[in-house]
Amino acid sequence: MDISIIVIGDELLIGQVTDTNSGWIARHVNPLGWNVKSVKVIGDDEAEILKAIGEGFAQSDLVLTTGGLGPTKDDITKEAMRKYFGGSMVYDTEVEKNVLEVVEKRHLKINDLTAAQAYVPSSCRVIQNRVGTAPIMWFEKDGKVLVAMPGVPFETEQMMEREVIPQLMSHFCSDEHIMHRTFIVIDYSESVLAMKLEQFEANIPAGIHLAYLPRPGIIRLRLTGRSANGDQLAADLDMLSGQLQDLLGSSIISYEDKPVAAILGDMLRERGLTISTAESCTGGNMAHEITAIAGSSDYFVGSVVSYSNDVKQLVLGVPASVLAAEGAVSQPVVEQMCRGVNDLLHTQCSIATSGVAGPGGGSPEKPVGTVWICVQCGDRQVAERYHFPGTRDRVIDRATMTGMLMLIKLLRG
Repeated sequence: MDISIIVIGDELLIGQVTDTNSGWIARHVNPLGWNVKSVKVIGDDEAEILKAIGEGFAQSDLVLTTGGLGPTKDDITKEAMRKYFGGSMVYDTEVEKNVLEVVEKRHLKINDLTAAQAYVPSSCRVIQNRVGTAPIMWFEKDGKVLVAMPGVPFETEQMMEREVIPQLMSHFCSDEHIMHRTFIVIDYSESVLAMKLEQFEANIPAGIHLAYLPRPGIIRLRLTGRSANGDQLAADLDMLSGQLQDLLGSSIISYEDKPVAAILGDMLRERGLTISTAESCTGGNMAHEITAIAGSSDYFVGSVVSYSNDVKQLVLGVPASVLAAEGAVSQPVVEQMCRGVNDLLHTQCSIATSGVAGPGGGSPEKPVGTVWICVQCGDRQVAERYHFPGTRDRVIDRATMTGMLMLIKLLRG
């Protein structure tokens, strides 16, 4: 099934808010075998909304919209929908009841604007928004469907998973089976990996596709198959998975589509190990990535953001003489940071970073992007010097990812 996504809001066009809804939707409908034909971002303009709906239906069976359903005067999507699909605005008591429940849960008082959310086009079927006040509206015309959802990402994500996707799957039922197998691969660039798998790809059965999804430090390989015969498709994917395992061996660090922090967390949990971080240039980003994983309290103890040399010296035990002789961005400093945070927080494993994230602060010997990273587990310790190109944010992200991958490799021996 083909899908068109329309993201509505003046704030998106001027860059005040970044659209995350379309990406989230695409990631969650793709495994269902649904193809996103287009994503269009438009402002709060009735003519543009009506035009975008017509264009969406011209190329897709399903149009999904987000945004423009709020209670203020600039939110005109609801009225535009009424004009496109017909009918009149009616007061829906079930929407009113839902709005009151949501407002009460937030310990707020309802006002006239919020109460007006209960007005909906008579041409729609309402899906109650249990996490917000803007109702989700389902429209049908000439055998095609439009679902209008709020622009607040949390509300769209929650209600897509709870209600919208299940109802769409029921409405657009199909006998076709769609299956995926995902592998997280390290130690290869995309081009080198493609050359390695050239013969493998040439022998993939019809109906199955291999996709390369690179990120700094890793490549997600995804096999996707479609077939009316689910048993045969599963057998083919299992066969191909075995072949990939034989070809890539230990370069596959996960057979599930998981963040690197989750892969690291699983390894620590399985081994009964705890971890801490000592971060300078990454400024706590490593700890953030690790604790973003549910259940990370099983293994993550804490972090020391040792941004200044005083903290490196007084808290983590880096000798002043070493700091003076080698500088903060050096091998002996990150090695002591690893030992120091392990001793301080009584953990078995640690990751330490010290570098020049930029845009200033570099030197000919240590240009912007220079980062020393050290990982330790028990008496095993590895330190490496890297140079990560790009912006400050990119250097921080690359250092964070690299540190976690270094510890994964150390744990795997």
